[in-house]
Amino acid sequence: MTSLNVLVTGGSSASGVAAARALALAGHRVFTVGSDRGRITTAAEEAGDGVTPLVCDLASLDAVRELAADVHAAAGPVDGVIHLVGGWRGATGIEDQPDEDWDVLSTGAVTTLRNVSRVFYRDLADSPAGRLAVVSSTAVTAPTAAAATYAAAKAAVEAWTFAVADGFRREQSGATADPVEQHSAAVVFVVKALLDAGMRQAHPERKFPGYTDVEELAAAAVGLFKQPAAEVNGHRIRLVP
Repeated sequence: MTSLNVLVTGGSSASGVAAARALALAGHRVFTVGSDRGRITTAAEEAGDGVTPLVCDLASLDAVRELAADVHAAAGPVDGVIHLVGGWRGATGIEDQPDEDWDVLSTGAVTTLRNVSRVFYRDLADSPAGRLAVVSSTAVTAPTAAAATYAAAKAAVEAWTFAVADGFRREQSGATADPVEQHSAAVVFVVKALLDAGMRQAHPERKFPGYTDVEELAAAAVGLFKQPAAEVNGHRIRLVP
């Protein structure tokens, strides 16, 4: 597989480290992004060679534009964005869903995705192997009252991602004039929850049923570039054991 430029947002998380490591080992040039310089630098070192740490407030459109300028200057256009920014907030029911939880989740999950996908859309659409991937939850199709805010934010993430997928399709295989083979894709990875080695070490007594290991998510991110765009564009890909 040809070496590609891949951006991993939310790179300080366990899933970000795993994804960056797997993509770099697959031969890609990886830029991992976080909001805290110390944490993202440590995460990039943990991910290994071929991973470059960058600092950006992804909730700021201007900051994401500056990020794109830095990446373009260093490596050229981006071929893939693995967007791992999100978070979790829960309550006990509908009446006690606080506004601050919605503010946190809508900013962390939705606003960051909107900014990143708008700024890097042209790169991904023009790339011969453009890929955008986000992580969503089984809660979207089975929302509970306690997780209403979380499920609503994840539903918005999915809707936006599928809109990006429609944009890719309309420009490529679905173009009215001069359609071309689909070469860009936007997908949603669906999990119940993510699991990493630290969680297992902290709770050796737990079984974590239905959880998806971050290494499995990382493998799916690598595999996404090997699958034909037409087969995955606009799809929900379940990674639930």
